Amino acid sequence: MIEGFPSTINDSYQLNLWRVIDYAAKIHYDTEVISYRNLQGGKIHRMTYKEVYERVRRISSGLESLGIKPGDRVAVLGWNDHRYYESYFSITGLGAVMLQLNQRLAINDLDYIIKHSKAKGIFVDESLIEIGNALIKNNNLDFAVIMTDDPSKLNLNFKNNIYNYEDLVKNNPPKNYEEINEKSAATACYTSGTTGKPKGVYYSHRSLILHAWAINGVLNFKPEDTFAAIVPLFHANGWGAHIAATMMGSKIVLPGRYTPESLANILINEGVTASAGAPAILIPLLEVFRKMEPKPKLNNLRFISGATEPPLALMMQLKEFGMNIMHAYGATETTPLVTANLPKKKIKQMSEQDQIENARKQGLPVFGVEVKIVDPAGKELPWDGKSVGELLIKGLWIANQYYNDERSKESFIDNWWKSGDAATIDENGYVKIVDRIKDLIKSGGEWISSIDLENYLMAHPAVLEASVVGVPHPKWEERPIALVVLREQYKNKDFNELEKELKEHLSKRFAKWQIPDKIFFVNEIPKSSTGKFDKKTIRAQYKNIYNV
Repeated sequence: MIEGFPSTINDSYQLNLWRVIDYAAKIHYDTEVISYRNLQGGKIHRMTYKEVYERVRRISSGLESLGIKPGDRVAVLGWNDHRYYESYFSITGLGAVMLQLNQRLAINDLDYIIKHSKAKGIFVDESLIEIGNALIKNNNLDFAVIMTDDPSKLNLNFKNNIYNYEDLVKNNPPKNYEEINEKSAATACYTSGTTGKPKGVYYSHRSLILHAWAINGVLNFKPEDTFAAIVPLFHANGWGAHIAATMMGSKIVLPGRYTPESLANILINEGVTASAGAPAILIPLLEVFRKMEPKPKLNNLRFISGATEPPLALMMQLKEFGMNIMHAYGATETTPLVTANLPKKKIKQMSEQDQIENARKQGLPVFGVEVKIVDPAGKELPWDGKSVGELLIKGLWIANQYYNDERSKESFIDNWWKSGDAATIDENGYVKIVDRIKDLIKSGGEWISSIDLENYLMAHPAVLEASVVGVPHPKWEERPIALVVLREQYKNKDFNELEKELKEHLSKRFAKWQIPDKIFFVNEIPKSSTGKFDKKTIRAQYKNIYNV
């Protein structure tokens, strides 16, 4: 590293998460933070940034009274409501680490995370008390804090190191925060553990704030915006958009535990202008919008879609209701923003069909992140839109190791994270994820992308969801098969005719050898704890259909 001439700038000023809510409370003090807890045993709360900050500071003091010190880990098990949002600042404001638990994981995985992180205490939402009780019983925690609107109905004895969140707010003075080393861990998320035990990623204050600025570059938050935090906050920090929205003083809507119906009403009634989420929630949302009378019109909603590639048909159909979808890409290891599909001027000058094709890509790497694709030997491949290699990523908010985990050496090389995704990068810098490397289908020596097949299947009006996997074949090594969930109005159709129709639909885009041999119509497709298709389970269920 080159040492240049010293600057005269206060470079010792630390980027701390508490500064974000402190700023919002001072500058945007009367902007609303709305929390919907009506589907998790509570009510709807309407507060301002100023009121939220007062509560945050009191919870920090309460945590100090429970013995929490800088560096300690405090677990949080809850939904996207005001108490979870407050924890992003109250726990981290002490220099402690907010350990975010994915409620969809199995108890043994959650136990592992508590033990591996050496968490000292836990916050538990009242609706998740059964899971919380199991974790409290299985682990030597110093305390548990129950997040509830009405503790009397829980029949809990708030003794023996069990505390009521609101009592901590009421009984403690506001904390005056001190600067924290910005390279200290602020939050932690663990991977979903689909292959082995979950792996821990610990995010620094610095990385989270720099990442939030990058999110602002994509969603372009303004004080007049209303942001809905749909992505579970335990999924890679809720994609960091709630931090970015707070930085800009936007109104924040926290939908709590929601259904597609309740979420649709929140988006409409609160006039939401910006949000983010996975296709797994967009698909049922579209179904709700379609059934509404009169036809709803959203408030020109800017929406980042991630996790899996949103089908083009889904994007176009949601646009009719006033929702503009932009595809982005990331992972737990990347905080998560890596790319966003922001069109360059030259893209906007292309034909409509070419623009549509470009919209299928994961997008351009944002500033602060570097990407490359490599072959199995580690040789870098050209940016020609054709060469397929594993996507490697490094940058300001990209992990360079897992916490206390030997598997780091398998996933990181010279500060590059090996994503496990097969990708191309075109001459304009747009990244396209072809598939997970483990999900690519090799048939007769040729590669088939399961993602492309799935998205084109879901462009058919009969198809609600589709997942494609490769299964062993005696002649071709692997052949693709598809699982399809039909829309309600097609479920009484002849399945043989529908299978023929779907294969004809696929033949418009794919060669005959790429089209799935068999299409199975199912009521539900297995999904992982993060809402993605669980292809490992699907492959196991259908591995013997060719008697290999």
